Amino acid sequence: MTLRIANCSGFFGDRLSAAREMVEGGPIDVLTGDWLAELTMLILAGNRLKGRPGYAPTFLRQLEDVLGPCLDKSIKIVTNAGGLDPAGCADAVHDLANRLGLSPTIAHITGDDLTGRPLDLTNADTGEPLTATPLTANAYLGGRPIATALAAGADVVVTGRVTDAALVTGPGIWRYGWGPEDLDQLAGSVVAGHVIECGCQATGGNYAFFQDVPDLAHCGFPIAELNADGSAVITKHPGTGGLVSVGTVTAQLVYELGSPRYLGPDVVARFDTITLADDGPDRVLISGVRGEPPPDTLKVAVNYLAGYRNTMTLVLTGLDAQAKARAAEDALWARVPRDSFDRVDVELTDSGLLRITVMDADERRAGRAFSSAVVETGLASYPGFYALTPPGNATPYGVYWPVLIPASEVRPRIFVNGDELPPPAPGIAGTRQAASTIATHSVPAPETASATGPVEAVIAAGDAVEATTPHPVPVPGRREAARRSSAPADGAQGAGNVTRNGGQEAGSGGQGLRRSGAGQASAGDRQAAGDAPSGGVQPTGQTSPIEPQAAERASVIEPQAAERASVVGSEAGVRVPLGWIAGARSGDKGGNANLGVWADTQERYDWLAAHLTPDTLKHLLPALAPHRVDRYELSNIKALNFVIHGLLGRGVAASPRMDPQAKALGEELRAKEVDIPPHLRG
Repeated sequence: MTLRIANCSGFFGDRLSAAREMVEGGPIDVLTGDWLAELTMLILAGNRLKGRPGYAPTFLRQLEDVLGPCLDKSIKIVTNAGGLDPAGCADAVHDLANRLGLSPTIAHITGDDLTGRPLDLTNADTGEPLTATPLTANAYLGGRPIATALAAGADVVVTGRVTDAALVTGPGIWRYGWGPEDLDQLAGSVVAGHVIECGCQATGGNYAFFQDVPDLAHCGFPIAELNADGSAVITKHPGTGGLVSVGTVTAQLVYELGSPRYLGPDVVARFDTITLADDGPDRVLISGVRGEPPPDTLKVAVNYLAGYRNTMTLVLTGLDAQAKARAAEDALWARVPRDSFDRVDVELTDSGLLRITVMDADERRAGRAFSSAVVETGLASYPGFYALTPPGNATPYGVYWPVLIPASEVRPRIFVNGDELPPPAPGIAGTRQAASTIATHSVPAPETASATGPVEAVIAAGDAVEATTPHPVPVPGRREAARRSSAPADGAQGAGNVTRNGGQEAGSGGQGLRRSGAGQASAGDRQAAGDAPSGGVQPTGQTSPIEPQAAERASVIEPQAAERASVVGSEAGVRVPLGWIAGARSGDKGGNANLGVWADTQERYDWLAAHLTPDTLKHLLPALAPHRVDRYELSNIKALNFVIHGLLGRGVAASPRMDPQAKALGEELRAKEVDIPPHLRG
């Protein structure tokens, strides 16, 4: 029987009504939500330092609407809203239930918090050692502890740091009894979890072809109908806005992705084996996903406070923008020396915004001493001077620092109504070594009823959470109806080929002119793909293919590219925006950015694969030039994925970019004009 798993939150700050909409809108078996981005852990740490909850309180506001109906309908609730304090969140759920006159069985999972434990603090991306004291350190747990809690009869399961996909994999293990050897089934659930974890991004939100999405303002949240073989149908409740199509699912598959080998504590999911097919209106079938054994290490998200930052933004209007920028800087640095700060970043955007950011260990130096100096230049600077930011104090910022730990050194603890379940054998529930010791189905699964990132900005270490969305460049797009008429992906396994482009890795990039000061170490190789919460150290860009001979194909040079070029490159092109024939979605993983690009037909994909190389990407987006770019082919879903190393510096919390999570990078690319053969424009 299909397990219907609904998402009602894609980030801390998502639509509060979503939980009620998912429970009331149609039959579901499990209600999940993702509240924990990398930045969220730092926000919650700031809240906790101020005596506020270390969990996501918005979860409780949603739960108040649906706890009773979920109990009535036997809908399980699984959430990572516990953040840094799963026990505290579980206690708050108990208090809420008592106030509502309800008696749910509430489980919470701990063991991810490694703060204070001796760790190897070598950065898993760059190899750098960390000398600062961690503020938080949380291992990414898998889905098996969630399955254990559900098997013990939990109605509500509250976790701390787990992988985003674990919110789907855990219920799947519970319902179907998958063991550690069921790699393909586990991998399929990971892919389904990756698709629905970001809420409406799977149902038309932030979609490149947003004009094709009906009633986007009332976009429904996604549902994964998970099957025993690991396949899943992505859909949404009938009558809701939005769109589920091969295109919207592909867009989410390439979001925050690295290598096609998507590492996790339960399984390594091979994204180059995914097959997508239409399964009816607003229904897309995901099947054919292959899995490999998980690595013997887990990823640990470490955050530390790095200092203080302040930003002033000036507007440059009319002629001579670069000369005006130089005049503004000269006037500022005459009042406060540039070299007095630990780091300075200056960005001049194509739209005429001059953004000056300073970072320093001294709060006063980065505070009013800097921002007031900018204001003092107001009558002694370039013509048309005005600012978008008032003078203000500096705010603290943190750095995300990924490290690895042997999985055997992390042990989850599972509590049901406050009582701890017996511990599993040494290892972690969610790894191959310990999975067989965990009961996964001792309580019958529920009857199904008859016929659910935006940018999070930290202000003063958690004083506010501001959710924003990228502002896409409006360029003409193909109509969704035309794309849906094309043949579905054939499911042939892709080689996962990688093309690398070196380039010296420098500080943060950005559109327009950027001048960064010293003092920032660059981000380097990322070892894990997508949300990849764990992993042995794999060379970035390599695949570890299912077939041994595929290793030869995963080379720096793609042998089939030349053949494709001879087929699609012979016709004279017409210069039009790339977005006329391709969609794109981009995002962040630590200090790196990813940029996924896909096409709707095989012929268009062949053209993209032959022409959109790392060198071409840097030509179209010059801000990427200093950075190493890896390209991965996902021919099975007609997509390319680019990983831009070090573009975001030390990650979103420390990045001075206007777009610190690289959300708009894909739309910047789609707006660039390229020579496209006329017959591909359609």
